[in-house]
Amino acid sequence: MTRLGIRETRALFARGEISVADHIQALLARIRKVDGELGAYVSVADEQAMIAAEAADARIRARGRTAWRDQPLLGVPIAVKDLIQTRDLPTSRGSLLDNPRARVDPPAVARMRAAGAIVIGKTTTSEYGWSGSTVCRVTPPTRNPWDTRLSTGGSSGGSAAAVAAGLCAAALGTDGGGSIRIPAAFCGVVGYKPTFGRIPYVPVSSDRLSHLGPMTHTVTDALELTNILGGPHELDPDTLLDAVNQPRDCRSLRIGWLEFPGTTEEIRRVTERAIPLLTGLGHRVERRDVPFRDPYPFLVDIIAAGEAAGTAPEDDEWCDQGRLVIVHYGRSMSAATLRRAEEARLALRTTLQSVMDRYDVLAMATVPIEPFEADAIGPAWAADPKDLQWLAWTPATYPFNLTGHPAISVPVGRTRAGLPVGLQLVGPIGADDGVLWTARRIEGELDQLPAPPEVE
Repeated sequence: MTRLGIRETRALFARGEISVADHIQALLARIRKVDGELGAYVSVADEQAMIAAEAADARIRARGRTAWRDQPLLGVPIAVKDLIQTRDLPTSRGSLLDNPRARVDPPAVARMRAAGAIVIGKTTTSEYGWSGSTVCRVTPPTRNPWDTRLSTGGSSGGSAAAVAAGLCAAALGTDGGGSIRIPAAFCGVVGYKPTFGRIPYVPVSSDRLSHLGPMTHTVTDALELTNILGGPHELDPDTLLDAVNQPRDCRSLRIGWLEFPGTTEEIRRVTERAIPLLTGLGHRVERRDVPFRDPYPFLVDIIAAGEAAGTAPEDDEWCDQGRLVIVHYGRSMSAATLRRAEEARLALRTTLQSVMDRYDVLAMATVPIEPFEADAIGPAWAADPKDLQWLAWTPATYPFNLTGHPAISVPVGRTRAGLPVGLQLVGPIGADDGVLWTARRIEGELDQLPAPPEVE
């Protein structure tokens, strides 16, 4: 029963091969067995999940196969990143600071539960999601199921590890600079950052960088979960800004292939397997230079301003010391510095939109490097927060947070050392359908990754 996605789990229940309660009980036992080593969960909803499972079984007994008509996720165990509030589990946000429990679920979690999903637990994150790793002061670092000496990436590393290790059918993550796509690439799962505003994110992201999205075993599961969670909501005004799912002919796409600086030979070898697949499917692939300057300095300014605004000086002693460096930098910034960063952000969005007039999809390695050590916040050259390079090692992810474009990481193979590698696809704002359709076609042409080595 391990490593079952949404569709496989639902099929088991529909065929009557196992009850929801028995499946959830077995899953909770597996979490107890292996998560002590992985650290994917910060809390597990043992009692709440079993109550929800028994209710799901009662509904299935009463309605049979029709039980899934209006509750397509009925009985499916889904994990929630610890940055996303839930009414029945505490939300620490990876921090020792006091974070009051939500009285109601935010829109995305409420929609997921209304569709019948069972929240199995809250997954580990770095403090307030500040880093591209999953290291915090609340729990030990989250470890990669493929090699527990290595990082999952982050900050949605707990969600990625839980999906990869079969500790849930799917998970929710958040992505403010790559936090869904980085761990998806490192852990060999699908990680999808929809067009900004497609899925409501409450409380609203003040820096307008963070997207809420799914982490799944397959692109099809990611699409289904996004369709359930997405749509306007009055508590998140950004959900009303951009049209999504613009119709597009996906049979013959113009694809721009980008290679970002620092891409290792091994990552290049694995990701370029996708080029003949794409051309064989009838698409035109054009290699080209990255069409914009690295926006990292402006990203740092925008993130630092937001971190400083959200952290009172009297709380400094409780903060992660790496994040505190960014907070202090943000407090030292001038309003003019932040204004210039926002102007550069707008220019980047305009540039990328013009590039998308030529291409339907951009393709590239999700992350140019292989995973680093589990207790580090990045590779050695970026591991000292004082240098403010804490995300500079992932140059293919954060530009698309600044612009709001949809982006997905899909497993495309493994290195010679056996570690997963992700391919990232980026589409025009609102054209999520082309990104997902292309990812699904690539996924269908590749051999599925095996399960990670069994964690003892």
